[in-house]
Amino acid sequence: MKKGCVYFIGAGPGDPELITLKGKRLLGEAQVVVYAGSLIKKEVLDLARGDARFHDSAGMTLEEIMEVMVEAAREGKKVARLHSGDPSIYGALMEQIEVLEREGIPYEIIPGVSSVVACAASLKRELTLPGVTQTVIITRLEGNTPVPASERLSDLARHRATMCILLSVARMERVVEELLKGYPEDTPVAVIHKATWEDEKVVEGSLKDIAEKVRREGIDRQAIIVVGEAIGRKGDRSRLYHPDFRHGYRKGP
Repeated sequence: MKKGCVYFIGAGPGDPELITLKGKRLLGEAQVVVYAGSLIKKEVLDLARGDARFHDSAGMTLEEIMEVMVEAAREGKKVARLHSGDPSIYGALMEQIEVLEREGIPYEIIPGVSSVVACAASLKRELTLPGVTQTVIITRLEGNTPVPASERLSDLARHRATMCILLSVARMERVVEELLKGYPEDTPVAVIHKATWEDEKVVEGSLKDIAEKVRREGIDRQAIIVVGEAIGRKGDRSRLYHPDFRHGYRKGP
């Protein structure tokens, strides 16, 4: 029997219109859909075919998830494995791929709109600004998943780049404590809860007051912390569109 295929699809940050056209098409073709119920909106699931079989992975172990996907693929079915945002960022992707490769199951990864860039859109900010920073760090505070010693927030903060901190808002005071070892206390900070959802909430402040503001709003999950001067002020003018700058598509003076 011809094997089916598993499609890892980035479902986007929440807004169902932010799934890619390719992701939407493949979701609509899949006979089996595996999704994280706490992170994927119902409107995204409504894009699947009417007779699709759904499995909420929120209460499943890796072994149970892989059993569903491998069995369906061996039956020749298309499987949509929906990840929130993009599957390459904190998606527990590699452990699933290892099983599929061991079992000889074909798979494809469909990138999605990350919650990181969705947060930038909600803030109406650019994460990189000329003269301010050209670097974006995506990281997290250690929790159930350990973080290498060389990647502690306090060490990363010394670069003073734009930092996007995921899976850490429940320990906001600890995050601020670590960041203050590198950033000044007046550094701009924004916390975006459920970016692009109807109940999105944005809390803005600085390192000296953001923890209290977040606590007052009761935000303790599904939020990204964005810190750095890029979200707080204007940078230098970009050289890309400067009249004195010439490149292959535009002749300068």
